[in-house]
Amino acid sequence: MKWPAAVALLLASLTACGSSSEDAAGDRTLTVFAAASLKDSFSEIAEQFEAENPGVTVRLSFAGSADLVAQVEQGAPADVLATADERTMRGAQDDGLVEVLDSIGSNRLEIATPPGNPAGIRSLADLAGRDVQVVLCAPAVPCGAAAHRVEKIASIDIEPVSEEQSVTDVLSKVAAGEADAGLVYVTDVQTAGDSVDGVPFAESAEVVSTYPIASLSRSDESALAQSFVDFVATGPGQDVLRAAGFGPR
Repeated sequence: MKWPAAVALLLASLTACGSSSEDAAGDRTLTVFAAASLKDSFSEIAEQFEAENPGVTVRLSFAGSADLVAQVEQGAPADVLATADERTMRGAQDDGLVEVLDSIGSNRLEIATPPGNPAGIRSLADLAGRDVQVVLCAPAVPCGAAAHRVEKIASIDIEPVSEEQSVTDVLSKVAAGEADAGLVYVTDVQTAGDSVDGVPFAESAEVVSTYPIASLSRSDESALAQSFVDFVATGPGQDVLRAAGFGPR
């Protein structure tokens, strides 16, 4: 089957979680599409899942949630889909591609700045300053939709120098010093370590994103896919997500 170019590019980015020796021994493969902000957590969770299910290889693909849903709608052969908000997952649900949803955790926005916070950002309102260069997620991406909501709550208008398709792209630009600040998730700041500084702000408490997960209805490994969903939503995966800074389901 010839996939659309965008799907082919995504499939090329798939990475198996296990080592090469595990891949060779594995006779079942589970393909998981997950939001970019879940990358570190899901990589660790996939390793644990493989350890508890000998012979299974988990292949992971991370991207912006809207891109992932678009790939699934175009026929990309995924077994599990996890997005950074329920609104984006709803597209796949409306198309009948997923049925039963479960939630795996929650997240909030935080301001990320380059180390040392050279622009002296202290609040969300500071991002609306005329001389402040800010990077945001695009409005169609969950972190972009969340940014828009906190702008409305704070009655400010941020004019970003660029809009990115995933939260990890925002984080990378801030860490590289290409912007004074960016709005990312609390978990992204924690994962980034010393490469950025985090500036919490009060308005973020009013915009909490819930992360849904679901097995795809057309999966050839539906039982295994549901097992992975349960592992993340109610099993050992919860410990990994909490350690990464995700909030309650």
